[in-house]
Amino acid sequence: MSDKALHVTSANFEAEVLKATGPVLVDFWATWCPPCRMIAPAVEELAGEFAGKAKVAKLDVDESPELAQRYGVQSIPTLLVFKNGQVVEQRIGALPKAEMARMLDAHAAAAVAVRT
Repeated sequence: MSDKALHVTSANFEAEVLKATGPVLVDFWATWCPPCRMIAPAVEELAGEFAGKAKVAKLDVDESPELAQRYGVQSIPTLLVFKNGQVVEQRIGALPKAEMARMLDAHAAAAVAVRT
């Protein structure tokens, strides 16, 4: 699995994502999904690059189907950006790393601007 991206499940989702102080990119994925596996290295890289500015998490829809249902995930990979416990951006499909970084950048920069 991952070494940099946070592994979230229904057990830790509230604490790690909904109560996070900054933006959190959550990759809703499954082991059997080829596009999910294709973007996995980029998701891991982003987790390292955004350390301290934003969280990057992966949620296996087979392990936590209730969360996938709660957020209307019908196709994977689905990438959701959470901020202050709310979904602020959603993209479906295998995105290039640059596009995933743009999603996080927009919300991480806004969080820094608010604090200063």
